[in-house]
Amino acid sequence: MNTPLDAWNVSADDFPADGTSEEKLWFLVRYAILAPSTHNTQPWKFRIHGNVVELHTDFTRALPASDPENRELIMSCGAALFHLRTAIRYFGYACEVEFFPEVADATLLARVHLGFKCDTTAEDVLLFNAIPKRRTNRQAFLPEPLPDALIAVLPSNAQEERAWLQIIEGEEARYATADLVAEADRVQWADKQFRRELAGWLHLGGSDSRDGIPGYAQGDGALPAYAGPAVIRTFDLGKGQAAQHRDIALYSPVLAVLGTDTDTQADWLAAGQAGERAPARASGGRLGFVPQPAD
Repeated sequence: MNTPLDAWNVSADDFPADGTSEEKLWFLVRYAILAPSTHNTQPWKFRIHGNVVELHTDFTRALPASDPENRELIMSCGAALFHLRTAIRYFGYACEVEFFPEVADATLLARVHLGFKCDTTAEDVLLFNAIPKRRTNRQAFLPEPLPDALIAVLPSNAQEERAWLQIIEGEEARYATADLVAEADRVQWADKQFRRELAGWLHLGGSDSRDGIPGYAQGDGALPAYAGPAVIRTFDLGKGQAAQHRDIALYSPVLAVLGTDTDTQADWLAAGQAGERAPARASGGRLGFVPQPAD
């Protein structure tokens, strides 16, 4: 019997080392689809032919209320692309990525070519091992501090993905950032269209849906226990969500802002890759970002 968690039942031991390029790529895509996405919409499609895998957006999974420009949709696809690149390197292959290779095809974000055999680095192993451990955290983070050496390398990692990462330092800056997070929650939850959209992707109880936000993913206190889809559609819970996310921002061991210099689709794709690399680099997800209210 299939379950919503079947996708996570993938083992590196099953890699078809003696298989065709297509068989290898289909296996590697199993790690790509473990990437995070807004509301767990999984807005990606993969097409494989020979030694090439194409990453396409699936606009049927767009979120017009919370993401009207498809910015977060493309960022989610960027996270999946980073997982794919990481898995390819882990299994000892080089890869070449063409970004937006066909102007006439608005859905085609990247074309990844499976290359020749190459050495796997310690960094590749660290990043790959973080993939199956990845979870979207909606709760407070552990108070354990991260090593200074690790924090220092994260901005350069983001730069390698054509993005930037700024560590928020000092009490004043942290409070200002936390206040912005809380204000975003209040504004978003006041929007009835956003609440209806969120309710449509929230699955409670024993749902066997493989997408959307399952009840157990909310964790204790992420939403009130009574906050099923009907309640979310009807009531503005922004005040409580704002308070919770503000506290996460204030008291997390590390608070960082990820961004890009411009705001194009290429930047969104880069931000998605950089945003997935930083938590993975921080040893299996020990570093977390305060999610946008829609996440």
